[in-house]
Amino acid sequence: MCVLLVELKYDMIMKMFLRTFCFLFLISLVVSCGNADDDVDLNLNLGNGLGKGKPVDDCLGLDEGELVLSIQEQFTTLPGKVSIFFKVSDTDGNPVSGLTANQFTIYEQGRNDDCFNTISTSESFARISPNSQIFNNNTLLVLDLSNSVLSSSLNELKVASTSFVNNVMPATTQESFQMAIYWFDGENELHLLNELTPSKQELVNSIDGITDDISNDPSTDLYGAVIKSTDIASNLIRETTAGGSIGAASVVIFTDGTDQASRFTEDAALKKVNEADANISFFTIGLGAEIDTRILEDIGKTSSVFAGNADELEDTFRDISEKVSERANSFYLFEYCSPKRDGSGENNLAIQVSAGSRQGAVQTKFDAKGFTGGCE
Repeated sequence: MCVLLVELKYDMIMKMFLRTFCFLFLISLVVSCGNADDDVDLNLNLGNGLGKGKPVDDCLGLDEGELVLSIQEQFTTLPGKVSIFFKVSDTDGNPVSGLTANQFTIYEQGRNDDCFNTISTSESFARISPNSQIFNNNTLLVLDLSNSVLSSSLNELKVASTSFVNNVMPATTQESFQMAIYWFDGENELHLLNELTPSKQELVNSIDGITDDISNDPSTDLYGAVIKSTDIASNLIRETTAGGSIGAASVVIFTDGTDQASRFTEDAALKKVNEADANISFFTIGLGAEIDTRILEDIGKTSSVFAGNADELEDTFRDISEKVSERANSFYLFEYCSPKRDGSGENNLAIQVSAGSRQGAVQTKFDAKGFTGGCE
């Protein structure tokens, strides 16, 4: 009798164990499938996000793209112009510049349409317009002028910095593209060498005027320079937004060593960088054997380059200047004349871009209130 009871209890325990195991196993499958779905969503190639846009409707049948169109702003202008301001990047966040109007396809969907209809770019007068009316791009060049630089590589730094200015600033002066130059040593101050200006020559003259006795403190306050320059860039973004425009900024920091002043912590500097506005890009340039490449890569989260010696400085500055220019030129103002007319209400809009074998698309909507013919 006792043996029978023991066997019954054993069977009950085993059944309970198996039920529990199966239940937990099913839960784990659901969780793992959920994570897999999340992974798919996260890998939907949204890059830095679609901004004010959203993924395109399935009815268009567009494949998952390698390019990301992130809408920054959009507006309409009578009698029927639709303007979309966006940036284009790949799925790794790298900017895509140099696109032309004929690489875009426009799709509209009105209330009587089951899906989207293609709008001819030629008939709609589609074009890439100058974005200076709504976009400001500012660059902060921040130079380490501590004793080690001034005593051993100042001339090379001046040549490299001049090359950087010439490569980044537009050939013709544009108020929407400006640069400021700052420098730091061991003092608790980010020194201004040249205020924000659209003048390329003014910046070059300031660099040319740097002398080896400019600094009074031979130490290096790298983390302080990172924090202070990020604050300046953040203020520029806020001022731009308050003025009704859209802004982007690039912070480019050069150093030949590590933080020696110990006035601020590495964590404080990285926190400032990582919490900065998404439209602020961070670049670092390191020189010599005394730099900490890991720290500079963390600070220069957009891109970092390193020169083994002073002779390589111009090439490294050129590499960064190309990346800064690409990022600034990856913002587009795309405009076209819509065939929709007043009374059609709110319409869906999808824009697709193709660049070689890569493509991407984004969807938004616009109100055609007041739209008539006559748009050019």
